[in-house]
Amino acid sequence: MPTLKPAPAALAGSPPAPIQAGQYVPRVSLRPSEYTAALIQVLHGKAADWRGAQVLEIGSGSGVVLAALGAMGAASLFGVDIEVEAADEGLALLRELGYAAISRVEQGDMWLPAAGRRFDFIVANLPHFPMPPAPVKGRLASWSYGGGDGRELLNPFLAGLGQHLAPRGRAIITHNAFVDVEQSRAMLRPQGLGLRIAQTFWINIPDVKLELLTPAVLAAETGRTIHRYGPHAFADMHIVEIGALKHPD
Repeated sequence: MPTLKPAPAALAGSPPAPIQAGQYVPRVSLRPSEYTAALIQVLHGKAADWRGAQVLEIGSGSGVVLAALGAMGAASLFGVDIEVEAADEGLALLRELGYAAISRVEQGDMWLPAAGRRFDFIVANLPHFPMPPAPVKGRLASWSYGGGDGRELLNPFLAGLGQHLAPRGRAIITHNAFVDVEQSRAMLRPQGLGLRIAQTFWINIPDVKLELLTPAVLAAETGRTIHRYGPHAFADMHIVEIGALKHPD
């Protein structure tokens, strides 16, 4: 499994001092994206399913998805993020909203902080945009970066998913349509897991990301999953539900 590395100090800045209770101010670099909004919208539509659940989020970022799940009645909230800033901010948000007693957020590499544990529900909005490593103004250096094919983080996430889901557990993740959903389905099958598309949204691709998008992906997907109108570009983004092969619809 590839090792995820925190953003270099020159890009990410020095590790911040921990946020104290009552001093929470959201960092602009961790502001929620359209992907986050779509994910939370789908979770709200299934709110009763998460009541009493043991929840894990890989790539927890600002902590807002965990906060939403806490509001839906999850019994425990565990977040993992490779960025120190994200782990710090996520925990601060959960504490600010009154979920300290059921929350844990760790800075670490993918599945390592959750080794040996299984969860009722796993959620992820991982960086999986096909692009080279490049800083994007106003964001952490790791934001959106998914390697040339977009699967640098997605593949190890899928490979380890079966070891961390409870017997009837489920996962819900964001999945760009131009990052080969069928390859993800094939990776899950040997683990006894199936995949279904719960909902599809159109997501704006801002100029800064369009310029970084792997040229081969842009060429192959324009007119299929990428829709261009003059200077404006949009892409199909799926919210995907994963569970035991007999469980998803």
